[in-house]
Amino acid sequence: MSTPPEEPQKAHVRERSEDPSLDMTLRPSSWDEYIGQDHLKKNLRILLDAAKKRNDPVEHILLSGPAGLGKTSMAHLIARDMNTNIRVTSGPAIERVGDLASILTNLTPYDILFIDEAHRLNKLIEEVLYPAMESRTIDIVIGKGPSARTIQIELPPFTLIAATTRVGLLSGPLRSRFGTTFRLDFYTQENIETILKRSAKILGLGIDDKAVAELARAARFTPRVANRLLKRARDYAQVHGDGFISENIASYALKLLDIDHQGLEPMDRRILSVIISTFGGGPVGKQAIAAACSEEEDAIEEVYEPYLMQLGFLERTPRGRTATEKAYLHLGMQPPKQQQLL
Repeated sequence: MSTPPEEPQKAHVRERSEDPSLDMTLRPSSWDEYIGQDHLKKNLRILLDAAKKRNDPVEHILLSGPAGLGKTSMAHLIARDMNTNIRVTSGPAIERVGDLASILTNLTPYDILFIDEAHRLNKLIEEVLYPAMESRTIDIVIGKGPSARTIQIELPPFTLIAATTRVGLLSGPLRSRFGTTFRLDFYTQENIETILKRSAKILGLGIDDKAVAELARAARFTPRVANRLLKRARDYAQVHGDGFISENIASYALKLLDIDHQGLEPMDRRILSVIISTFGGGPVGKQAIAAACSEEEDAIEEVYEPYLMQLGFLERTPRGRTATEKAYLHLGMQPPKQQQLL
C-alpha cells in the first residue's frame, strides 16, 4: 500500500464544530431517513396507522437483534410518528420494584416507555410488568409484616417498547405479553453505503464513492459501526490531509484501527485463531474460548459471534463452536484435509 498523500486533495468540506450529541444527530428523524429493514418498516407502519385510526395506543412491541442495528432509533421514530412522548430507560437501571413503579406512575396517557437491554431485567421486575402491560395496573405493597397491605394503582394507556440482543433470555410470560415482535437483521452493503453518505452530509464531510465503499465493507453490516468508522476516517483526514476522505485516507484509517477488509477487528481474529490453533478448529465451548481470549463470555456471544457467523467464519454446533474453511483461508492457514474443497 502506498504512503498517505503528502499533497492535500481538493476538498468540498464545510467546517463545523463537533456536536456534543453527535450520535443523536446522526439518528434518522423520519421513516424516509431510516435506511434498510424495509419489510419490518412496512409491517410496523400498518401497526401504527391502525392504532392512530382507532385512537388507541400502539400495542407493546419487542425489538430484537444484534447491537447497533437501530432498535433505539426505531423506538424514537415510533414515538415521533404517534406524536407522543418517549421515556427511555434500560434493564440494568431498574434495580428495584419501586423504581419501575415510579416510572410507570409518572407516565401520561399514550406515552411510550422504551426499555433497552430488556433481557437484563430482574425477574421480580418482570412480574410487576405483567399486570402493567396486560391490565394497566400495578400492585404496591405498603408496610411490612402482619400490617402490610396491597393497593392497586391504575395506569394510563401506554406502550412498552423493549429492545434486546438476546431475546431467549426473556421469560416466556413476558414475551407473550408483547403484541408484536420484530427482529432487525444485518444491513446490506448498499444500505450501509447509503447510511454513510447521509452521515457524511450531516457532518459536512467531503468523501468519494470509493472511500464510502471501503468503509462500508469494514462496517460489519451495522450502522453504528459504519458511523464510528466514518468519524475515525474524518479524524485521520483532518490530521493527514485537508479533511476530504479519499479511498487512500479511508484505507489508512482502517489500517490504523487494525481492521481488515472484511471488517474483522483484533478480537475477531483472535477468537478464530484460538479456535483453530488452540482447539484444533473446534468444536469448543464458549467458556473455553472466553478464557483463552481473556474476554467476557457475553461479549463473545453478543458482540463477536453474530458477525463471524454472518460471514460464514464460525458455526455453532451442539458440541460447541467450530471454525469453517473460510476462517482458515482468511487467516492464511491451511484448512484440514477433510474440509478442503474437492
